[in-house]
Amino acid sequence: MQLHNTARNLACAFALALAVCSLSPAVEAQIQKRDLNAIHARLAREVRHELLLLPNYNLFDILEFEITDRDTVVLFGQVTRPSLKSDAETAILDLEGVGKVIDKIEVLPLSPSDDRIRLAAYRAIFSKPGLDKYAIRAVPPIHIIVKDGNVTLAGTVANEADKDLAGIAAKEVPGAFRVTNKLRVQKK
Repeated sequence: MQLHNTARNLACAFALALAVCSLSPAVEAQIQKRDLNAIHARLAREVRHELLLLPNYNLFDILEFEITDRDTVVLFGQVTRPSLKSDAETAILDLEGVGKVIDKIEVLPLSPSDDRIRLAAYRAIFSKPGLDKYAIRAVPPIHIIVKDGNVTLAGTVANEADKDLAGIAAKEVPGAFRVTNKLRVQKK
């Protein structure tokens, strides 16, 4: 009887091992997708952290990214200095797990007129009661991008009212041709 139980246990163990070794393609794909999502989540945290730590990154620049394939980071956005573009690419390429960086960051043209609009938009937005709280951070979450007299607001605010107030303030800036409000409201 004991020999019969041992043989049965061995047969069950063998069947279980065979089942584990021969996972269906759908289960294998699901496991691979979960692993890839975990890799992308870790990499996204590290990329975001590195971009925020760049010494010349400020509210007149916007740096964004997406992760494609397993280890490719695509950088995009707009910056006021060419050095920030190259610093961003270098910082991300040095991260563990990054195999390739595609740099689509646009360097904004030098323009004294755009510089005046940037400063006026900064004053108009951050002097508004309720929006002043966003100005006290190292890299304020409201980014003011000015190109050829056109203002784009990007970043994240706490609520819809702050988004609307920032857009209204930017529209009052003398010399600005058009204002595009791309601010996102934080998810709660």
